[in-house]
Amino acid sequence: MARPDPHSFRDDSQPAVQHLSWHARVDFGTRTLDAVAGLRLRSAAAPAGPDAGRIDLDTRDLTITSVTADGSDADFELSPPDPVMGSRLRISLPAGTASVQIRYRTSPSSTALQWCTPEQTADGTHPFLYSQCQTIHARSMLPIQDTPAVRFSYDATVQVPAGFTALMSASRAGSDESGFRFAQQQSIPAYLFALAAGRLEGREIGPRSTVWAEPSQLASAAWEFAEVEQMLVTAEQVLGPYAWSRADLLVLPPSYPYGGMENPGLIFLTPTLITGDRSLVTVLAHELAHAWTGNLVTCASLDHFWVNEGFTMFAEREITARLIGRDLTELRAAVGRADLEADLRYLANRPELTRLRLDLRGIDPDVASSHVALEKGYLFLRAIAEGVGSERFLEFLRGYLADFRLRSVTGEEVVAYACELLPGAVDYDEWLYGTGLPADSPAVTSPLLDAVREIGQAVPDAGAAAAWSADEWQAYLAELRSPVPAHLLAELDDRYRLGTSANPEILRLWLTVALSSGYPAAVPATVELIERVGRLKYLKPLYDALAASPATSALARECFERNRGRYHPIAATVIEARLSAADAP
Repeated sequence: MARPDPHSFRDDSQPAVQHLSWHARVDFGTRTLDAVAGLRLRSAAAPAGPDAGRIDLDTRDLTITSVTADGSDADFELSPPDPVMGSRLRISLPAGTASVQIRYRTSPSSTALQWCTPEQTADGTHPFLYSQCQTIHARSMLPIQDTPAVRFSYDATVQVPAGFTALMSASRAGSDESGFRFAQQQSIPAYLFALAAGRLEGREIGPRSTVWAEPSQLASAAWEFAEVEQMLVTAEQVLGPYAWSRADLLVLPPSYPYGGMENPGLIFLTPTLITGDRSLVTVLAHELAHAWTGNLVTCASLDHFWVNEGFTMFAEREITARLIGRDLTELRAAVGRADLEADLRYLANRPELTRLRLDLRGIDPDVASSHVALEKGYLFLRAIAEGVGSERFLEFLRGYLADFRLRSVTGEEVVAYACELLPGAVDYDEWLYGTGLPADSPAVTSPLLDAVREIGQAVPDAGAAAAWSADEWQAYLAELRSPVPAHLLAELDDRYRLGTSANPEILRLWLTVALSSGYPAAVPATVELIERVGRLKYLKPLYDALAASPATSALARECFERNRGRYHPIAATVIEARLSAADAP
């Protein structure tokens, strides 16, 4: 038995899923999917062994109704649930079995599915369903080999109530009385399988992009993301031709736990990006970059997550440098490094989680998530680029994407590839296996950053601050070190109204530093924000700051208990774990 992914029951001596045919009925009344998963199998490359004649699939809280192999009833068993991995579905396969069909129903508590009530949506009139399969939640939506190491194509038919629209991470292939039909011809890992259903409208915003949103948000979303084609063309200049045909966008309800999700052909986006000034649309550049670094070349397991996120962060900043300039991009990189350093401080007692090469056996990967994969991974690649020169590294990057196209790779494979083509550029082992940051990690410099740093722990001049971009405000707030004197916080808040900023990134940074400095006026604004949004980037630091102070620790738990039903299951799990850790003696 060979299980290379610590978060999957998949045995690589068994057949692998090659294609999925999925048929599902969305039932908002019971908050379940009634579904059939037809799996076409690819024979195992490994020699037949003791596990030949069966296939192990990942599930979580699925009710299995029936299983057939090549049309005949097949024996199957579900293992007792593991708290992290769920239950193994083991199916007996006659020799030469080419396909398996599984009838099942999801649980109302599926960790992949967020069933929003009308009150939890933008319009407030109809329920809404969306999925989030990353990290290991596809198994609560369908029985599958839920590991990035297995890639499969799929077709799907989805039935929804009259007047609702279904969307998936696949090309739309029409609709009729049987439902909405979809086809994804390229192979993807299970975490990129995505579904949304609600009262949605779409508007073309580019030659290969439609933005979808609830009707009340459509116009503002179309304006905010109107530059998607320019971003896409710029990404192609950096990374090569776009491989997924469409680059459609979907704006989700406020409970969505992430900034975005790179589902092929249908990028999910948080509504917190809609600020009216396009100051936060670089999240879209990040998700577009994932179309290459993550979707085309994928980490083999979450132990190697930096392979997805570090390359994507590097690609994002190459894209934005061409769109908005290198100085402003460097300023954003500085804010990213500040976020990383905050996480390194948070993980001081868990230094093993600050390595790029992780060992997450027995650990819920959602709980272990941090800025390490993104920002330390970015700095690793930036260090290589600075060692060999930008043009040579970009040539290496495009070659990497071509050589590993539609494959899943480990961090060790990436490093071996880099060592062969770019030998001696950095201490590869130190970056891959070392904790924290290497002493010689790249410095992030920018004239804009220098100007912000000159202010230090002081109130910025009103004339200069009036011309600041949102990024400069973020950099300034990221540079403040707690505890900041109360009089300085009060003057900042009074002069610049930071506690009521319409930009949630500015508001998040302001509230975090204010709470950490014991500034009581920040508490009501914090409560209002964590009750309004479900994005983990905001929830984690704000709940941490509330929980860290004896004056507000009880309030942190009270707010969480009041709002956990509004949060996505992933967000609820993460915040529960962090509050429990804060409560521990």
